[in-house]
Amino acid sequence: MNGGKLEITSRSPEETGALAHALAPLLAPGDVILLTGDLAAGKTCFVKALGAALGVKDLITSPTYAIADFHDCNDGQLLHVDAYRLESIEEYRDLGLEDFYDRCITVVEWGQKVAGEFSSFLQLDFHFRGTEGSGRTIALSGSGPEWEERIAKLKEAM
Repeated sequence: MNGGKLEITSRSPEETGALAHALAPLLAPGDVILLTGDLAAGKTCFVKALGAALGVKDLITSPTYAIADFHDCNDGQLLHVDAYRLESIEEYRDLGLEDFYDRCITVVEWGQKVAGEFSSFLQLDFHFRGTEGSGRTIALSGSGPEWEERIAKLKEAM
């Protein structure tokens, strides 16, 4: 991936939320964020905080069984997808979500399963760090040149 990189340590849901709140002003409809990493490492926690920062008023939960949820926010919609249960890229394509990408900020949990569908995206990789209770590492990387400047701005904001 080219487009900048950033790695942070989060020791709490609040610190994960601070990352989401710092990122939110840098996002616009058409942006795609892929969340990857360990089970229960904070992906849905991040989406909840991002939604709050974007002005989502309804409850955000992991759409594990629904697969995709739309949430109204300040500048359009947040499309929250959970690809965990998808068996193939064809199953993802059958959802028809590509019709909504240009007017939504799209966030996909288990995004590694569908990364090939996007030419540009920001990836956040969540992993437990060391022993239990020592936090998580969240590594951000951009797949396109437009992310380099935004990741640099995010570094300044953190």
